[in-house]
Amino acid sequence: MSRLPRWVGGAGAGLTRLARRLEERSAEAADAAGDGASEPDGAAEPVRTSLPNRSGWSGAAPSADAGPAADPASAPAPGAGGGPSSAAGDHVPPPPGYAPAVPARPDPVAAVPWGVRVAAEVAWRLLILAGTLWVLMRVISAVRLVVLSFVVGLLITALLQPTVAWLKRRGVPRGLATVMTFISGFVIMGLVGWFVVWQVTDNLDDLSGQVQQGIKDLKHWLLTSPFHVTEKQINNIADNLSTAIGANTKDITSAGIEGVQVILEVLTGILLAMFSTLFLLYDGPRIWEWLLKLFPAAAREGVAGAGPRAWATLTAYVRGTVIVALIDAIFIGIGLFFLKVPLAVPLAVFIFLFAFVPLVGAVVSGALAVVVALVTKDVFTALMVLIVVLAVQQIEGHVLQPFILGRAVRVHPLAVVLSVVAGSLIAGIGGAVVAVPLVAVTNTVVGYLRAFTRDKALAAAPPDGPPPPGEPTG
Repeated sequence: MSRLPRWVGGAGAGLTRLARRLEERSAEAADAAGDGASEPDGAAEPVRTSLPNRSGWSGAAPSADAGPAADPASAPAPGAGGGPSSAAGDHVPPPPGYAPAVPARPDPVAAVPWGVRVAAEVAWRLLILAGTLWVLMRVISAVRLVVLSFVVGLLITALLQPTVAWLKRRGVPRGLATVMTFISGFVIMGLVGWFVVWQVTDNLDDLSGQVQQGIKDLKHWLLTSPFHVTEKQINNIADNLSTAIGANTKDITSAGIEGVQVILEVLTGILLAMFSTLFLLYDGPRIWEWLLKLFPAAAREGVAGAGPRAWATLTAYVRGTVIVALIDAIFIGIGLFFLKVPLAVPLAVFIFLFAFVPLVGAVVSGALAVVVALVTKDVFTALMVLIVVLAVQQIEGHVLQPFILGRAVRVHPLAVVLSVVAGSLIAGIGGAVVAVPLVAVTNTVVGYLRAFTRDKALAAAPPDGPPPPGEPTG
């Protein structure tokens, strides 16, 4: 019995301590509520209460201001820790705003190697450029007669424009100077063409006889040459040529009909070139001002500076090419005349015209002169003509072109060959003629625009700022 009062006293002390702890917690909750009410709106920390343990949710319930924008990564995953538990047998729906955590997936772009990404970026840009060039080439091929006529008129204008400027400086009105230069230039070109045709038609009968005699001499030389060519082999070659000509009579006839169409196109192109030359000589500066207005305002300053330089390059190229072609024609024509090769003057004119197609034109015109000398004279004369042609072409390539054309319009031989071949594939002989001056003008324009952009960037940069891209840092 002595232990009963002692047990009752211990229980009473425990209840007293429990009541005191409940009062302290109630006071702390009241103080927290009072502090939240005293703070401004939106600054109070929301009070979160725990859900019942039997619901399976060990985390805190979302506050009233928590919406669908809650972070899904911070929500507990189902079945693990804070997720809904079905072990107790009663399913409790998840609170509003709950979303299961989704594992982050790697960026597919980051999985592609850097070199492959760079190659892909470059590739689609190159495809767009190639498509644009293809469309442009198709358009030019569709209207190549108009394009070539205008370009030829532009080249003739570059040749005749210095004469117009010289007459204007002497006090001649612009219209009169233009008409005088236009008429005199085309009259001279027409007389040269008429002289070539007259020489060929006048010597055609003698030329046919000389060709037959030359073929006999060539046959005799082959029979007595160290090449061991027999007469049977020569006769077989001649029979095969005759058979081929007889079998392709229809093709030759259709080629003749197409030749008539080509003549009509050439006449139309000549008329278009003449009209283009006349208006470019008379109203060239005004046409350039109109073209300049088509460019954006930001690029107009650079284009305005590149235009005169491009025109100066074109003028220098045409003038230098005419001088070089004239020298080639004169010296090779003199050699043909002293070697007594028939049609020396027409061949010299052909050499002059073919000189406007760099590299290829010189080879074709020289080969034509050698073939004429071979079939009309003998092998020794043909060899002498070949020596004359090669000597003049070497002087042209190493002395005349660097001295007359200058460094401003010099183009690398590889660029010349590629441009001539590309121009001939696109537009035939006319494309081969205009390809090299186009490349020379493009080279001048690109070089000027690059320097203009660099100077503009230097002028806009602060004095102590970093150098523009591409400049050395010292």
